[in-house]
Amino acid sequence: MTHLRLFAATAALTLAAGCASLNTVSADVSTFGTWPAGQAPGSYTIERLPSQQNADADQLALEDAASRALEQAGFTPAPVGSPSDYTVQIGARISAQQRAPWDDPMWWGAWGPRWSSLSWYQPGWGWGYGPGYGPGWGVRGTWAMDATDYRREVGVLIRERASGQAVYEARAQSSGVTRGSTALLGALYGAALKDFPQVQSKPHTVTVQLP
Repeated sequence: MTHLRLFAATAALTLAAGCASLNTVSADVSTFGTWPAGQAPGSYTIERLPSQQNADADQLALEDAASRALEQAGFTPAPVGSPSDYTVQIGARISAQQRAPWDDPMWWGAWGPRWSSLSWYQPGWGWGYGPGYGPGWGVRGTWAMDATDYRREVGVLIRERASGQAVYEARAQSSGVTRGSTALLGALYGAALKDFPQVQSKPHTVTVQLP
């Protein structure tokens, strides 16, 4: 009987841990900037690029998700019609790679996936990650022949309005076998800004709850 109770308790803990993991997202995050030590966040407005002016439902949903992450980091939305202390540009994209039967997983760890097609893209500022992001962005998971792997990425660029200087930049990405959703991209914004105003340019893992 004791063994049965122990088994039931262990199973319950395992189930709870599994359910919790379904509600969390782990992302590789890199942050850059010159945020002054001790300076508190101020008011912000999201600045749209020319290609983002005719905002559709997806763009509005991304802006809403980024706004929640900014407010969790201590920023406040500027009143309508009033100038803000900071302007924020956001971007997001999902890239797809169809694996060929002759692709050997051992090469992926060394060189990173070869992303050949862009399946969905929300316009944003520069997405060139540079050579430093090669091995660090490898796809995690179980390799299967003829499977599609997806890389989801978001970025946030914060500028001081008065000077126009970029003072903080954050990028987050996750990989998986599904395209994900707006909620997942929202979680990536949360991961990108979770440690604001700390800066760590080397990709590191941040885990957050799904909104």
